[in-house]
Amino acid sequence: MGCTLVIDTSFGSTVGVVGHEPIVETDSRTHVEKLQVNIAQAVEEAGYQPSDISTIVAGVGPAPFTGLRAGIVAAKALAFATGATLLGQNVLEPQAQWNLIRRSKAGTLGNQHEFHVLTLAVNDARRKQLYFELCDTPLAGSESDVPALAKPLIAMDIDYPESIVNRVNQAAQEYQQTIGGQVIVDVIGHGAHKYASVLEHIEHLDDIEESSVLDQGEQGLSIFASEALLNAEHNVGAPVEPLYLRRPDAEIPAPLKHVLGHEGAERTN
Repeated sequence: MGCTLVIDTSFGSTVGVVGHEPIVETDSRTHVEKLQVNIAQAVEEAGYQPSDISTIVAGVGPAPFTGLRAGIVAAKALAFATGATLLGQNVLEPQAQWNLIRRSKAGTLGNQHEFHVLTLAVNDARRKQLYFELCDTPLAGSESDVPALAKPLIAMDIDYPESIVNRVNQAAQEYQQTIGGQVIVDVIGHGAHKYASVLEHIEHLDDIEESSVLDQGEQGLSIFASEALLNAEHNVGAPVEPLYLRRPDAEIPAPLKHVLGHEGAERTN
């Protein structure tokens, strides 16, 4: 029977076989160099050979360009070499599922008819920005490792924390009008503590948790991979492509200026 390998480089790197503890590199300066070694080690420690890999789940971000593409390229190359099925999974939506599991274990999930948990899933985008998505996740699977698909109230985007606060407050107010009971908002993910002084202005804010689903060891891998499989069922054949979200720094050069009436100044390429 084959195994499922997870490779994510949206924040440092996490590689592991589902059902086993992953290998995590939090130092973004070295994780690319260690990636191939860690993949081989994770597969070996789980008791498998590369030929046993049947599914590879690649984290597609959102994340900065350089580190993210390293993990996706490694996943695509390994899938090509082994014939494994390749699936992509963003890092934000599983945060919502993890948040419900976290609350359930702590006994703070409450009754869904009285208590509606919204998850502001974030990932540090650097340059004083956050990748984010506001999710309302159905409770199915909240007490197990089997996820239900997250339902975005604000689709995945990148913005400054101050603007995110305003957008979340507006979305939460509109959501509150459609339901009965209390709405609370949890901020979950890398970058949450970094911008906590701004994010504290979110209305109905409860927890600010500097924690990713992939920080949760074996259970986190299972949640991440299960959501990828569920997404694949709903969107068969979806391409595995990186989510950068930020506009590229490179711009089309402006036309050359006239220099002493030289005709060559009309050249634009």
